[in-house]
Amino acid sequence: MPTPNPPVSVRVTAFERDLLEAAAAHAHTNLSDFVRRKALEAAELEVLDQRVVTIPATDWERFEAWAQGRAKPVAALETLAASVPPWQD
Repeated sequence: MPTPNPPVSVRVTAFERDLLEAAAAHAHTNLSDFVRRKALEAAELEVLDQRVVTIPATDWERFEAWAQGRAKPVAALETLAASVPPWQD
């Protein structure tokens, strides 16, 4: 059986804990699972929301050539663009 990882501890006010417990109950889970799940969701969003991309100098010319190149046609997007939206049927 694998050894569990050490716990992550966070301090919250009594009001914050009550709110977290109410939300966990609403989600039909326990406080620990609720906080872990929501913290991981927030972490994923934070990582995905990064706005700075670092390109090594050795790759810059290749990146510029790609960025200035012509877009490749995507048949599925062409079909989608030519279709009538469902709200206009």
